Amino acid sequence: MVAPKLLLSTIESAILGPSPPTPSQRIELMHVIRKSVSSFQSLISYSPPNASDRSQVQSKEVRLPDSPPITLDDQDVQIALKLSDDLHLNEIYCVRLLISANQEWGLLGREPLEILRLAAGLWYTERRDLITALYTLLRAIVLDQGLEADLVADIQKYLEDLINAGLRQRLVSLIKELNREEPAGLGGPHVERYVLDSRGALVERQAVVCRERLILGHCLVLSVLVVRMGPKDVKDVLSALKDSSAEVNDTSATVKLQIAFSLLFSLVIGLISDALSTVSDRASVLSRDASFRREFQELVMSTGTDPNVEGFVDGVRFAWTVHLMLTQDGIIPRETVSGVSSSDLGNLYSSLEVVCSNNVFQFLLDKILRTAAYQNDDEDMIYMYNAYLHKLITCFLSNQLARDKVKEMKEKAMSALSPYLMAGSHDLRHGLDANSQQTIESSSQPFVSLLDLVSEIYQKEPELLSGNEVLWTFVNFAGEDHTNFQTLVAFLKMLGALASTQEGASKVYELLQGKSFRSVGWSTLFDCLSIYEQKFKQSLQTAGAVLPEFQEGDAKALVAYLNVLQKVVENGNPIERRNWFPDIEPLFKLLSYENVPPYLKGALRNAIAAFIQVSPVMKDTIWSYLEQYDLPVVVGPSVLNGAQQMASQVYDMRFELNEVEARRERYPSTISFLNLLNALIAEERDLSDRGRRFVGIFRFVYDHVFGPFPQRAYADPSEKWQLVVACLQHFRMILGMYDIKDEDIDAVVDRSQPPTVSQSAPLEMQIPVVELLKDFMSGKTVFRNVMGILLPGVNSIISDRTGKIYGQLLEKAVHLSLEILILVFSKDLFLSDYWRPLYQPLDIILSQDQNQIVALLEYVRYDFHPQIQQCSIKVMSILSSRMVGLVQLLLKSNAANSLVEDYAACLEFRSEECQVIENSRDDAGVLIIQLLIDNINRPAPNITHLLLKFDMDSPVEHTVLQPKFNYSCLKVILDILEKLSKPDINALLHEFGLQLLYELCLDPLTCGPTMDLLSNKKYQFFVKHLDTIGVAPLPKRNVNQVLRISSLHQRAWLLKLLALELHAADMITSTHREACLSILSKIFVWDTREFGTDTDILHPLPFHTNLDGSKTIKRRKVLELLEVVQFRSPDTAAKYSQVVSNLKYDLQVEGILANPSTSDKGGVYYYSERGDRLIDLPTFRDKLWQKCINVNPQLSSFGSEVEFSDLKETIPQLLRWGWRYNKNLEEQAAQLHMLTGWSQIVEVSVSRRMSCLENRSEILFEVLDASLSAAASPDCSLKMAIISSQVALTCMAKLRDERFICPAGVNSDSVTSLDIILVKQLPNAACQSILLKLIMTILRHESSEVLRRRQYALLLSYFQYCRHMLDPDVPASVLQFLMHEQQVGEEDLDLQKIDKEQAELAQANFSILRKEAQAILDLVTKDAIQGSEAGKTISFYVLDAFISIDRERFFLNQLQSRGFLRSCFSEISNMSCQDGWRSLDSLQRVCTLEGELALVLRISHNYGKPGAQVLFSMGALEHLTSCRITGRPIKGSFRRVDTKVGRDIAGEIDKQRMVVVPILRLVSSLTSLLDTSDFFEVKNKVVREVIGFVKGHQFLFDELLREDVSESDELTLEQINLVVGILSKVWPYEENDEYGFIQGLFGMMRVLFSRDAESFSFVQSVRPLEDQRKLELMMFRLCFSLSSYLYFLVTKKSLRLQILDPSDLHVSAGHLQPTLSSLVCLLNSVTMALERAAEEKSLLLNKIQDINELSRQEVDEIINICTRQNCVSSSDNIQKRRYTAMVGMCQVAGNRDQLISVLLPLAEHVLNIILIHFRDSATIPESTETTRMIKHSSYHESRQDTSLLCGKLLPTLERLESLSEGKTGHNLKVFRRLVTSLKEVTVQHLSL
Repeated sequence: MVAPKLLLSTIESAILGPSPPTPSQRIELMHVIRKSVSSFQSLISYSPPNASDRSQVQSKEVRLPDSPPITLDDQDVQIALKLSDDLHLNEIYCVRLLISANQEWGLLGREPLEILRLAAGLWYTERRDLITALYTLLRAIVLDQGLEADLVADIQKYLEDLINAGLRQRLVSLIKELNREEPAGLGGPHVERYVLDSRGALVERQAVVCRERLILGHCLVLSVLVVRMGPKDVKDVLSALKDSSAEVNDTSATVKLQIAFSLLFSLVIGLISDALSTVSDRASVLSRDASFRREFQELVMSTGTDPNVEGFVDGVRFAWTVHLMLTQDGIIPRETVSGVSSSDLGNLYSSLEVVCSNNVFQFLLDKILRTAAYQNDDEDMIYMYNAYLHKLITCFLSNQLARDKVKEMKEKAMSALSPYLMAGSHDLRHGLDANSQQTIESSSQPFVSLLDLVSEIYQKEPELLSGNEVLWTFVNFAGEDHTNFQTLVAFLKMLGALASTQEGASKVYELLQGKSFRSVGWSTLFDCLSIYEQKFKQSLQTAGAVLPEFQEGDAKALVAYLNVLQKVVENGNPIERRNWFPDIEPLFKLLSYENVPPYLKGALRNAIAAFIQVSPVMKDTIWSYLEQYDLPVVVGPSVLNGAQQMASQVYDMRFELNEVEARRERYPSTISFLNLLNALIAEERDLSDRGRRFVGIFRFVYDHVFGPFPQRAYADPSEKWQLVVACLQHFRMILGMYDIKDEDIDAVVDRSQPPTVSQSAPLEMQIPVVELLKDFMSGKTVFRNVMGILLPGVNSIISDRTGKIYGQLLEKAVHLSLEILILVFSKDLFLSDYWRPLYQPLDIILSQDQNQIVALLEYVRYDFHPQIQQCSIKVMSILSSRMVGLVQLLLKSNAANSLVEDYAACLEFRSEECQVIENSRDDAGVLIIQLLIDNINRPAPNITHLLLKFDMDSPVEHTVLQPKFNYSCLKVILDILEKLSKPDINALLHEFGLQLLYELCLDPLTCGPTMDLLSNKKYQFFVKHLDTIGVAPLPKRNVNQVLRISSLHQRAWLLKLLALELHAADMITSTHREACLSILSKIFVWDTREFGTDTDILHPLPFHTNLDGSKTIKRRKVLELLEVVQFRSPDTAAKYSQVVSNLKYDLQVEGILANPSTSDKGGVYYYSERGDRLIDLPTFRDKLWQKCINVNPQLSSFGSEVEFSDLKETIPQLLRWGWRYNKNLEEQAAQLHMLTGWSQIVEVSVSRRMSCLENRSEILFEVLDASLSAAASPDCSLKMAIISSQVALTCMAKLRDERFICPAGVNSDSVTSLDIILVKQLPNAACQSILLKLIMTILRHESSEVLRRRQYALLLSYFQYCRHMLDPDVPASVLQFLMHEQQVGEEDLDLQKIDKEQAELAQANFSILRKEAQAILDLVTKDAIQGSEAGKTISFYVLDAFISIDRERFFLNQLQSRGFLRSCFSEISNMSCQDGWRSLDSLQRVCTLEGELALVLRISHNYGKPGAQVLFSMGALEHLTSCRITGRPIKGSFRRVDTKVGRDIAGEIDKQRMVVVPILRLVSSLTSLLDTSDFFEVKNKVVREVIGFVKGHQFLFDELLREDVSESDELTLEQINLVVGILSKVWPYEENDEYGFIQGLFGMMRVLFSRDAESFSFVQSVRPLEDQRKLELMMFRLCFSLSSYLYFLVTKKSLRLQILDPSDLHVSAGHLQPTLSSLVCLLNSVTMALERAAEEKSLLLNKIQDINELSRQEVDEIINICTRQNCVSSSDNIQKRRYTAMVGMCQVAGNRDQLISVLLPLAEHVLNIILIHFRDSATIPESTETTRMIKHSSYHESRQDTSLLCGKLLPTLERLESLSEGKTGHNLKVFRRLVTSLKEVTVQHLSL
């Protein structure tokens, strides 16, 4: 058996959908209904209580089939037994109900009574679902729903079998049984009266059962049309009808009446359909059964005392009479022999007589058709009721016996009714009073009632008139020889109903236009109007004469005529009706006479209003006639201080309203007056006067109609609401048509008056829209009355809507009131700031009484009219944006909980809709979700928190969401997304539901509770829809573009939601970790759907290629998702001119579309709920009409019908173009949105969660390859290419990093050196594939600089990937050691081999680039010259990368031939920064300069001396010298930061890094030309220009040489090193040291050489260890540069140093040279550093080999020492930690090796200098006078100083001798020989 909920859902999705069911839906439908046969046969029949089952429940252990034993507690037992007693259900079944209720709602923590009600409600919901499923199937057969014929036939056969098996008898018995006061029915005296329905709302049990009975009654009606009723069925239904009608009275509930109607019409339809059977095998069933005819005749003719029962039975008698009429021709021949034909005819005559004498026609009118219960019944049922009433009347009128009887009734009516009645004083007393004697007489006449019945039927269903010749025959008969106005009025009323269709209007017009009737025709109408007009006119011209009385008969006849005229004009053919009534002036002439009855004036104006739509010029004609003939609207000055408005009274509309109509308590004239004016004003297109010409009408409506309407008395409540609706329509029109302008602000408020004094403008200065806003913003008359309409509340309105005849009018008044409030909300804020405090925003006015706000918001419960719900939701949206305390107000008023349920119910009801809502702005579901989205970020607690059931009593972020426990919008949205039913109908709900969840997860307050809920195992939300939504095929654009657009957005929000979970999830929490792993597995691991297995995330499948080379079966979801958006975007560039190319005049569409403003600001655009700027088609249409009328005024005249027709054809074409433009634009945005979502999940996964996956390189390569392919595709738009390129860039960067991330298996805790040496490099072919596709994307046809910048960055990242085949963090020397250690067996790891592979890849890359060199270089150089600063910068780096792989000087020649390098140098020389680098533009320009310098540096570095020679030949040094950036003073230290000028100092530091250092590097590289040049040539060229550069930047060099080296940072030390290197190469050639650079170098030597060993290692520094190591290396490099310069001076310039500082006090410190003593000190520091570095290096290498033996604590200590803490997390395993520690130790070992490489040549320089001095001193005689080798050496070196020096030197030399090659890793043979030589000389000096 199928669950009722699933059964109903399957039936509705297959039958009620907007499109025919698919084959799979049809199969599923037939399957479920066949499995549900038993459920339908025993409809809502359940097992009764059972003693043994009751005992089992009381034992607290229940055994259910297919489940383990269930243990109950005392409360469970009590509830189950109570359910059994209350519902007459089996006790075990009640336990099932409790289990189902717990699964649906969660019962933990609920009260027993609530649990009882929930379980009972669940049971009633199941019953309702089953009954509704049956009803839906029956409707599908009876009503034409566009289903395929074979499907209809299958369902019909199924239903026929069910009905023949007894289903109809079950329906009848259920209708009776459920009405009994017992547990199985309505409930007994002690049962629980209330249940909780599926939405958590408390409803009365009796109401639920009555609704079930009504649906069963509808099923009974429909079943009669599937299978005809048998004799027993007819009698049973009659019995049920008598029982039901006995309960009906004037105060009966609407549902009870509707149940009685269903039983009555079941009989009517059964009898008529049986009698009308004409097929031989389907002949009349009932007529063949003679005994049935006799029995039923007796039953139906028996009379009772209850008038209600008799009335309903009269209806059955009427149907039985018609049945007998239809079947008598077949009965008489068959039964002549038996002699009963006379009795049958007697039965027919007797029943016909009873029917007519009881005037069943009037009962059908008064007690059925005109009741609110009938009008508010199901629309489809009403249609069928009316259709069979039509058949009933048609068959009745087609029978000769009936026609004779009707003729008899007509004659009786003609003789019984009085012909005339004067309308004078009687009319003033009663008007159209239905209780007058004449009305009673006319209504008692069956003939008049019959005419009224025909009118009522065809007024409701005018399409039934088509081809109804019987009816038109009756019309001809009924229209003859009327001798009184009652029958004439009834006949004309019938004609008016028959004119409700175009065909009927034409026939009625022809009937009254011709001579069909002697006294009835159009001429009679217009003649009568003219006669009375002449009488009144003559009376006025006669002095003292009184206006003649208007006869009531004439007045009512004229009203009837005018109603026919109105219908004929309204429904007539638009072309034909233009010629029907050329002169309508007579209709106006009686309007001004006070003696004309108001109801006649109402009919005149209603008829006039029908002519407004006849032609464009008719409106002006009507205006002119109204001004000429109608009553004036005299509005006096405003009442001030209670003074009278006017001293004298005139007969105008005010008088007629207040003095004439008010006394009669009927207002037809005023109602018609307002409706006519509203219709005329609505057609106005000239809005320039802003309604000033209508201010009199407005004041009349405001002051005299709407203002006092609550105090007036009304004989007919319907007129009250007609009056209110007319007023409200007028107000809505004013607010909608006219806007507020700036001049209205000062015009309203006089600044010279106190702000609290009310000010009123003169009447002629008033603007209606402003006056209306003033009223609402001050809470006056209109506001009070509007709120008076709304304040009774939604429950009261629902009651009146379903139980009162004026219910629909009241509903319309409520709708208009809400619309008016929304319009005021849209305008009040513009004025409130200027009008305060006299006028306040509407929300302030409303908040003065919280009941007003609650009443407005509760209209979301009103489900009879979706637009009222939408208005209420819009009001909530507005108030929630304005009122911070709205939630507290709702909580305080105790309306919050009901509001939460109402919004959820509205949303759920919308999700169950079966028809597509075309305009999303009219979609209540979308409005609700948009309301929730808009309020997420507002202060807590906000409306979103309330409606989603966040905790209002504690901080929102601490909420534990329980959607199953609390019925709210959250539960409904999760259910909608769980089922994803009706995707074509609910697409927007799915889309915005996903967006809501994403926004909730994004908000800081709601993210925690929401993400915890979605990651919960009960929901598994994050991966659930990747198959259902993510990669499902997109709907075709030409089939359902709307669904296609929404489907793309759904995927986008889903992907963004998944990306957010991956980004923000706490991986420590098990639920979030599992969710993230599931997402990653689903998206990135091979999809093996075809194999039926799930892939383990930790063991992904390898690549799989079929033998035939075909594509792999397995697919990664991430690639499937990308394929979804890889389609050509729809074209939005199509011009409207292609649509209207044949237009003969200028529509000026361009001017309309060129205005970018939105429709509320004068434009034609609006922003959709998704944020797309679309064309507002209604506004576009209106502006097209307005523009065309303004340009071609003749369009309004009859003479331009051709142009007018052409325009009417063209504008729809333009609107279709606008619709296509909107949809194409939306699809483009949706495509881009999904690609954005895809990019987010890929980038988040790649950057944050990639470590959770294996085969990462393969995944990254596939995504990178797919992204590049997508970006290079011709279908890819520019914006999409930008996103795809960004994803590719991220993948490339991660791919580059991925090679050096711990590659060992996850099951191993050990690592080896191979893990560092062997990297996961892609094959060369894969790399080349990346480059080829990247070049394709760069050279794509549609491009932009923004896109190319990303592509250039990707290209640079690719080159970096290809450049580093070995870990760049591990120095080559360490790698060589590791390779040597790992060379075992057949593996021969060699750096040369790896270098060879890298060279091959570089050559391949170069070859690929060379093929496309021209196009690539054209693009890149153009960007470098003409692009933005950012584009220029990255373009230079791209050229830098090209140069780096060029070994043939190809790119250098290309750049030279293009003159590009010269332009670069020109820009460098012209570079200046006048604003002190304080602007972003200046900084960007400096970045460009940095890129230019990087390019020329790369040329010099890559090509060596030839490259430097090229640069030098282009005047590089001259350009650098003229560059003005480096010439700016650099104040203070680079490292010192002052808080006041911190920004300036930071800028200076950037300047050093970005400009000064690159320039110094370039100059240093150009000095390489000095090594091979002839001395004199160098002197004249290179040296001269370098020296010129130095002199040009003297301040820079001088400042750097004066820096305190001990306090300098790495950047400063590099600059000092470069300066020293440049000066050491060129300054020796400078003969004059006027700049003092030599002394600066000497001073630096003295400072550095004299430092102790600890100061070099920065042991005492607080800097991090890594920084200490770097600075130590930099310091010794600087020492090496200085020692090199000193060595040059000593060897080439014969400089000789003194042993100690001179004692001559006249020698300044700045001119002191370094001494041999300081060199010995430096040598000692170098020696200590060498020993320490060698020891650390050796220790580190040993630890690397023993890394797997170390504990976790030791490994963590190593990580801390190596400052690699940021590379591991607390969750990483020991294997990852060991790998990180290994890399860290390799880096430190490499640093130590670099230091050793610097220290050894530094030591050699120092040793050589000392050795030269010792050897020179040995050749000089001791007694001779000191020889001046150079001018600086002026003191004699004493023997004592030499001995002291040698004593310090000797221990250092001995330590140097003891250095181990094994620890240093260098060959020390030459070094030791030098040390030995110096040691020998030292010993000799000591021995002297």
